[in-house]
Amino acid sequence: MITEKLQNAINGQITAEMWSANLYLAMSFYMEKEGYCGMASWLKKQSFEEKAHACELASYVIKRGGKAKLDKVDVVPNDFGTPLELFEQVYEHECRVSKMVDELVDVAASEKDKASQDFLWGFVREQVEEEATSAGIVDMIKKAGNAGIFFVDAKMGERK
Repeated sequence: MITEKLQNAINGQITAEMWSANLYLAMSFYMEKEGYCGMASWLKKQSFEEKAHACELASYVIKRGGKAKLDKVDVVPNDFGTPLELFEQVYEHECRVSKMVDELVDVAASEKDKASQDFLWGFVREQVEEEATSAGIVDMIKKAGNAGIFFVDAKMGERK
């Protein structure tokens, strides 16, 4: 049985994941309008991944006898600047999400809930990957410069 404190913390993360999904979808729309269809496609897939995280967290809460809740999802920005500026924002966002996930693990530890700690460590590992991927994209865009930006765009469009 999940404690109320941990249930509430995970429900907060569910809402945060949905905000992330909306953020990446807004970024996708922005990049498509700017003519970067590969980056738009990558961001749209990222949006779907964040929504899947929210659903995974909700299912976990329910399995543990709790009640999954989705709170109001705040408005996301709709203007993001250059591709470099946008992906710098993606990297910063993933770093913030990592901190939130770390805090969830801390709550699970303080509640002495080993099953939840184990479950949440999967998200900790996922965030290491997310930070590395977004930092790599920032680096690739910087190295490509203006002349190579459409190569980067095409490469990002290959994401499965």
